[in-house]
Amino acid sequence: MSEQHTRRGRAGTRRHVGRALATLTACAATWVFVCPVAGATADSGARDATVGPEEFSSPPAGTYSPPVTAPVIDAFRLDRGPYGPGNRGLEYDTEAGQVVRSIGTGLIVFAGAVAGRLALTVVHPDGRRSSLTGIASLSVGVGEVVIRGAPIAIAAERLHLGVREGERYVDPAGLFSSVRRRAVLVPLGPAAPG
Repeated sequence: MSEQHTRRGRAGTRRHVGRALATLTACAATWVFVCPVAGATADSGARDATVGPEEFSSPPAGTYSPPVTAPVIDAFRLDRGPYGPGNRGLEYDTEAGQVVRSIGTGLIVFAGAVAGRLALTVVHPDGRRSSLTGIASLSVGVGEVVIRGAPIAIAAERLHLGVREGERYVDPAGLFSSVRRRAVLVPLGPAAPG
């Protein structure tokens, strides 16, 4: 495949994802859990698409919520290098058959098997991408738009959620806070005589 053909394919994918994301607000406002995007196809994945701003700000409270009601058994730990130990997300102690819900409004850009395990990726309007593995079955397909809380899959025994901002993994737990806190600097007071 020529380099020019590859560039055209990537540009087409970016345009398709951009058009589909533009419909998110309209679909979310209809209170329908799943809204198909006109013209979406199964091969319209966003592997090469760069969607959203390069710098990410904190989303408003209530934008995202956990995918399941289950304890986190392995918290986010940033790895040391591409092959170092760590956990690029949250691992939930789910029960097989538990309903998995979308953490936020978004476009399904991948739904299928990766290395023999089912996975699901959603691109959100702010450009973040959430990915789930540890899924027993899928309830949605590529090209569908979902709102926060919509059922999207059935969990296996351990569900993993990862969130990326661009190509950087971030702690998903930071997105779920219902109260946003700001750091406040407090003076220490006068120094003690020495």
